[in-house]
Amino acid sequence: MDEPRWLVAVTGASGAPYALRLLEAICETGSPLDLIVTSHGWRLLAHETAIESPDALLERLGRPENLRLFDNENRGAHPASGSAPYLGMTVCPCSMGTVSEIAHGTSRSLVGRAADVALKERRKLIVVPRETPLSTVHLENLLALSRMGVVVMPAAPGFYARPRGVDDMVDFIVARVLDHMGIEHDVGYRWSGDEESGRV
Repeated sequence: MDEPRWLVAVTGASGAPYALRLLEAICETGSPLDLIVTSHGWRLLAHETAIESPDALLERLGRPENLRLFDNENRGAHPASGSAPYLGMTVCPCSMGTVSEIAHGTSRSLVGRAADVALKERRKLIVVPRETPLSTVHLENLLALSRMGVVVMPAAPGFYARPRGVDDMVDFIVARVLDHMGIEHDVGYRWSGDEESGRV
């Protein structure tokens, strides 16, 4: 039997830097990882991070042996089965179209089917939506996910750590995602409870 691993999906919401940093951090730990990138996810990786192909992504990540990449169009792939021993699934970033697909169980893609499996198997499912403003439809779909036990973690970085740039703001979100995945890491800044301890 395969070693239990996390499944990460990258969809077509602006926020590819969050996905890239998350993948880098997980690969650095050596944790087993499966990955699905939608067609729009690839488009935004190219536009926002200059990573224009699966090979370029693997090269950027150091061609990790712990990573397996699946085609989003293959709804019969490993992540589509409840018998696959996943620890959970994270969708980062998560488009509102994907939120809707998960909330309504339509399973139009491997990402949607894998999320459906996570729900039915009672596994942890984390979605990182990146959209603003939010319509009533968006809010209702996110509420539906929350009521199903999904962790809804909007890509809304805090500023109490006095970020020095975009990388720090990306790390803020990625660190919270890793915390909820239960992966030990040294990404980002943790609040100490002392207001004077913030960066200067």
